[in-house]
Amino acid sequence: MTACAIEGGSAGAAATAEPGPERETERGSEPGPEPRTEPGLQETEAAKGPGPEYPPRPAPSLAPGPGAGSSAPASGPAFVPEPETESTGEAGPAAVPEGPRALRSEDAGAAPLPGGLTLTADGTYAARLTAAPGPRGGRSWYPERWTLDGPEPYAVPLPLDQPEEPDSEVAPLADGRVLIRRRVADRQMFSLLYPTGPGTGELLLGAVERTEMTLLPPSPDGRCVYALAAGDGESSLWRVAGGAYGPEEVARVPGRCSGGTWLDREGRMLALDRRAPGGGPVKAVAVDLGRRGEVTPLLQIAPESDDRLLLADADSGLLLIRSDAPGHDRLGWGVLGSRLPVRFPECLRLPEAVVTPFAVQPGQMLMPESCAVALRIDGAPGSWVGVWRPAGRRLHQFAAPLGWAPGAGHWSREGVLRLPYANAATSCGVAMLEAPEDVEPSSVTGRAGGGEGGTELSAAVAAPGVCKPVPLGQAPLRGAARPD
Repeated sequence: MTACAIEGGSAGAAATAEPGPERETERGSEPGPEPRTEPGLQETEAAKGPGPEYPPRPAPSLAPGPGAGSSAPASGPAFVPEPETESTGEAGPAAVPEGPRALRSEDAGAAPLPGGLTLTADGTYAARLTAAPGPRGGRSWYPERWTLDGPEPYAVPLPLDQPEEPDSEVAPLADGRVLIRRRVADRQMFSLLYPTGPGTGELLLGAVERTEMTLLPPSPDGRCVYALAAGDGESSLWRVAGGAYGPEEVARVPGRCSGGTWLDREGRMLALDRRAPGGGPVKAVAVDLGRRGEVTPLLQIAPESDDRLLLADADSGLLLIRSDAPGHDRLGWGVLGSRLPVRFPECLRLPEAVVTPFAVQPGQMLMPESCAVALRIDGAPGSWVGVWRPAGRRLHQFAAPLGWAPGAGHWSREGVLRLPYANAATSCGVAMLEAPEDVEPSSVTGRAGGGEGGTELSAAVAAPGVCKPVPLGQAPLRGAARPD
């Protein structure tokens, strides 16, 4: 099944991102200045001191094609969809949000963490590797679990007797436990960590005889975690947590695979980006874990284009795609199971920055165009946040909260984006950003059409509004931002 046609001219994986800065305050110390935020950002925090020091050491209804549930190839040849015509031509330089600056690595005051902040699919827990000062000025790495669904977020350190290696990976489960992958010689070891009073409990799950493996985003069911072992001729998919007998191989996919995006809420359909054996373009495929890893084509925009799936929303069917079908890499969107072409919005094309989606608003049943999409924008000044809707055709840009883990966040059904962060003043915080309304250009410019020829203004040349941040106790329930 190929997707030479996707609607209107469309991933809910848990986002994995570079972690935020290290904590510098000790337990009970006075907090630093209130972190600066963009309009509409509300912050919550729960201060904890740094960790301890260590001694050295596609289902039928999901595959895009002629219609949902069809197993026949799409009619007609694959084609390169035209970019949207509602926007102006070449976008100008990427606009750096005014006011609070974009997040930069030096803002943390410490070296970046080796892994990333990984959230569960429902956004209730997160996990990362963090570090405490070690002997001789070094760093001792240990896992940390964040609880994000309570009235105040808080972090729980999960150290063991020996520090972790910086190339270890962690992933949270819906029950609060944290999976950790460690490389030991030529094997991958998997364990579950959990707090036990003052200490950390560990449940050994087993090992896989592989030199390299990568954890995939936690399954939407909240209890399973999968890992991918990529090879040039064949890639294998392993369930490393949630099975009955420890790690088990669940699928083998011909070719070299990467990525990993869940297409449903049951944790059955997984999309992977695959390069076929012997080379060729990268195409997204769907792996049906309910049918012993059956593989079906998912994206086929043009015969020779690289078509990768970045995000998918199971409720609306919205897909976020990166493809070079237009002639160079562009960010596009479509709808799962539709026959309309992929769209490549001009407002998402920032020549001096890289735009990557990391979260889609859930709960918008059958309304993919209304979903708010959170985007990570990386440019020379650092990383900041973008918000965009397919129907709005405007990219709203906001400075990130100081210490944001770039690319980590979760949308509520009501359209509130929760951005986890940590800095010297706040060891575990969440900034909340309400999705801005999309305003017609004519209402901003005072003349019909907004831009030349009646086209929309490019978001790349419009700076976001800035308002003075307020303390948590005085924060409004709804963020108010100046219209773009």
